[in-house]
Amino acid sequence: MSEPSRVTAELIVECLENEGVTHVFGIPGEENIRLVDALSRSSIEYVLTRHEQGASFMAEVYGRLTGKAGVCSATLGPGAINLLLGVADATTNSTPVLALSAQVGMRRSYKESHQGVDLVSMFAPVTKWSALVATPGAVPEMVRKAFKLAQTERPGAVYLAVPEDVESADAPAGAVPLRVNVPRPDDPSATQIARAAKILRTARNPVVLAGHGAARTDASAAVRRFAETLAIPVATTFHGKGVMPDDHPLALGAVGFMRHDYVNFGFDQADVIVAAGYELQEFDPVRINPRGDTKIIHVHRFPAEVDAHYDVAVGLHADIGRCLDELAAAAVTRDHPPTSGQERIRELLTRELDNGRSDDRFPLAPARIVADTRAALGREDVVLVDTGALKMWMARLYPTYEPNTCLISNGLSTMAWTLPGAIAAKIARPEAKVLVATGDGSFLMNSQEIETALRVGTPIVILIWVDDAYGLISWKMDLEIGHNVDTGFTNPDFVAYAESFGAKGYRIGSADELLPTLREALAADTVSVIACPVDYSVNSALIESLGELDESWS
Repeated sequence: MSEPSRVTAELIVECLENEGVTHVFGIPGEENIRLVDALSRSSIEYVLTRHEQGASFMAEVYGRLTGKAGVCSATLGPGAINLLLGVADATTNSTPVLALSAQVGMRRSYKESHQGVDLVSMFAPVTKWSALVATPGAVPEMVRKAFKLAQTERPGAVYLAVPEDVESADAPAGAVPLRVNVPRPDDPSATQIARAAKILRTARNPVVLAGHGAARTDASAAVRRFAETLAIPVATTFHGKGVMPDDHPLALGAVGFMRHDYVNFGFDQADVIVAAGYELQEFDPVRINPRGDTKIIHVHRFPAEVDAHYDVAVGLHADIGRCLDELAAAAVTRDHPPTSGQERIRELLTRELDNGRSDDRFPLAPARIVADTRAALGREDVVLVDTGALKMWMARLYPTYEPNTCLISNGLSTMAWTLPGAIAAKIARPEAKVLVATGDGSFLMNSQEIETALRVGTPIVILIWVDDAYGLISWKMDLEIGHNVDTGFTNPDFVAYAESFGAKGYRIGSADELLPTLREALAADTVSVIACPVDYSVNSALIESLGELDESWS
């Protein structure tokens, strides 16, 4: 009995199912209707979004939280181009994503044609691989390659363009998905372990810097064991928040603020930096090694980027957890006391957050919003922090206890990724409460996805820090040129706006209203929008106090 015929779109969906895909985020178009139809008859849930950019951010956050490539889909031309920002964000944030789009048919690809642009070339600079599926028979190999590249360290986005006539063509008889083969992490080199241990045994003030790689490869427990065994304090990047719980006595906090912050003082004293999963796009290493003379032990699955301020003394290129465990065992005879100054750093961070907790000003002080957000969320709940002035406050002060529970985009630092991303976060972690911390500038860029969240049933809370301006740019202008221009705007009535979608809307009128409002919204089984006025006049005071502390630190 002959095998029933099927079109290429159906073969693509079979390959996606074979890779364990559970959701595809996107908007259908005329040129990929067969793919969307095939998805509707599969085990995969198609999440219809209100903008392709939102779909790309959903795929990115899904990939970040699961470690499996998030999949987004669009039609050709403008639909595909709208995926580009989230795809670039995923690659710069080392997150696995597969972007699929339609493309003009092969019969008209060689000439000027309606909606025809070179999408493969457009996506190439921001992906690990960008390719055209030029023939139905290539689908199993190309899909398997796409997932392998997207999910292998260092993760990133891949892009496949499917011409409309290829999608609708019959798939070859006997074409089936290829076997998924997950590579086993490599064992660390014994020689390199010995070299790194020699450096550590003689170090007087070593510091661990835990980055995004440690968060996504589940190396948190190994980082803690390493720190405890050798009595070495741990700082994290913004992406690495939670790898070392902020209530651990060896935790220093997060580094990456635009000025010399408390955590930087730990690196000022350091003679060795053990960089576990750190990637240079997270922040410029000149911030922690300004003279370029601190010895660096680079622990990651791949070699470090070349940088004058990140001159690696020893590289351990294998599974991060295994490397740290073996290095701790080899350097356990280290007899130096913990790095000096770490208690003072922890005290300064704690004091600033405590002061914010009792600050009753209105509009609210940023530290008060951070403190109340932390009080409203559980240790394993998820907060997505958008780009803007609020990112600096949340990244510095928000205590984080588990990896990937405080999500920040610090690769491309894109605005407006959090609201769509929260939908994917709730899908990936349905047991967790999910909160979006966003500025009013970012919120309106993708606020249409409120409708998506309500339609697909993903209860989330959106906390808008309202200052009627692009606050981070205003802050930067004030610092650099002494004033700010062209950063202010007006806003709609956010409560009425939320309610027009069928969501719940709240307006904060005093400092003591925020925490109970957050708790009420998080307990509700719906989408809630909270408009919270913020007083960013304290930004300048923070910079001044850090400058004074920098001069007095000893």
